[in-house]
Amino acid sequence: MTTKPAAQAAPTGSPAARFAELRKRHPRFVYERFTIGRVGRALRAQFRFRLEPEIEFAPEIIFEQVEWARVEEMPRATLETYFFHLGLVEMLSYWKAACSPEIVVRAGALSTEQTAWWMNLLRHGMGEYFYVNQIDFRAADLVRIISAGKPGVGRDSGFGIRDLWRAESRVASRESRDLVLTSGGKDSVVTLETLRAAGRAFDCLLLNPTEAAVAVAKQALLSQGVGGQAGCAKPIIVRRTIDKRLLELNAAGYLNGHTPFSALLAFLGVTVAALFGHRRVIVSNERSAEEATVEYLGAAINHQYSKTFEFETAFREYCERYLIPREQQIPRGVYPERSRRARDDIAGVEYFSLLRPLYELQIAERFSKHREYFPLFRSCNRGMATNAWCGRCPKCLFVWTVLYPFVEREQLLGIFGADLFASEGATELLRALLGLDAAKPFECVGTKEETLAALHLCVEKYIQQSLPLPPALAAIEQSVFASRSDLPALARRILASWSDQHHVPPELTATLRAARNPSIPQR
Repeated sequence: MTTKPAAQAAPTGSPAARFAELRKRHPRFVYERFTIGRVGRALRAQFRFRLEPEIEFAPEIIFEQVEWARVEEMPRATLETYFFHLGLVEMLSYWKAACSPEIVVRAGALSTEQTAWWMNLLRHGMGEYFYVNQIDFRAADLVRIISAGKPGVGRDSGFGIRDLWRAESRVASRESRDLVLTSGGKDSVVTLETLRAAGRAFDCLLLNPTEAAVAVAKQALLSQGVGGQAGCAKPIIVRRTIDKRLLELNAAGYLNGHTPFSALLAFLGVTVAALFGHRRVIVSNERSAEEATVEYLGAAINHQYSKTFEFETAFREYCERYLIPREQQIPRGVYPERSRRARDDIAGVEYFSLLRPLYELQIAERFSKHREYFPLFRSCNRGMATNAWCGRCPKCLFVWTVLYPFVEREQLLGIFGADLFASEGATELLRALLGLDAAKPFECVGTKEETLAALHLCVEKYIQQSLPLPPALAAIEQSVFASRSDLPALARRILASWSDQHHVPPELTATLRAARNPSIPQR
């Protein structure tokens, strides 16, 4: 339970005045400790944070149906290392309330290199937060991270996940199965169906599962069949709770804003892999995430930073160094009877995004071939709680736009419940998605160029079917298309493109490439 002090006085004045007042009021944020415990078959992790002088937070993450015989075989230092790092990425959601100039880490130890890594994540992953709150992230005194924990947790903690696949283990691991972080969106569907086409067995990891995520996971597991490569009977469920105290502070005028959620998913994924025995953690972040959302104080601010190739690469390197030690870091004598051969058989968890080579438009084209998911998938953040498409947000309109060239109109109407090109405000939203009037929406949407290419394909389909253009499309055609004679070539290039900046294993690369056969609407 958190200690609930007297209600905090609301900060007042301009954004700059509120920022200065909160930093003075709360000069230090402390990651004090974490605890791991058993609740039935579940594992509960609780993190204790303190916003000095008197505000405490105790968020929790619950891992359901844990295989406890396996967990009990894990070296204590290994287990603690994973949960220490979960706390590090979780703390950003609470530090942001006051943007304290000092972050003190007492729960474990960080090396100088690790501290620099976390500062880089804070700087880039919190870019939208800085932009929205008008914070100058360039200031030398903005924040510093101080490692004040005891050595042994967080670094130099002995060997890691590799120890969990030793031949003498009493518990069978899931090393032949991939662990796929699964949402209820089209990207997850394409990842799951690509793995199925490649003959891979997989388990779905769902965090705070929505109705759509459960339905997508169930359909994907059913699609695998009942033998050989069959999926697990149930997905792996993790539940994360936000401390209510943070919500109270937000309501009282404390700072709020976006945090690098996909970074949390990355650390969560490798932690679940350690607990359940998977060797590969697969996410569905695409090439489109590379484009910045807005420029602020001379820097590119990207709502999707923790979905980028830059973050993926940095995270893989961090895991290799601090979570999954290299072969030479495994203590001598751990495998005395098998020696070198045993070490050669050991592999660590690999994290990568399967869809990294592809744009959102390409993913939409592939998704269009899996009609069984049409009634199930959802991508609208506003309608998440009610399992609905709100039909009014940039995300809804973007998904409608990239699907329209490849899905029959009546089917789209069945999915969304309305023609989103004819919805109120559609013209303004399309202009925002194209970056014409202001910053792109702070949503996980495609690049400006691929949105333009998708709109071109939509217009071509309307003309091909002798249908009148809805006002929003007509407005874009008149104001934008006239100056872009390259749109047919642009659409072809994007639909046929492939990025070599990825970490996809060769056997899955072949499957992903083989699916490229887009049909482009033409007059």
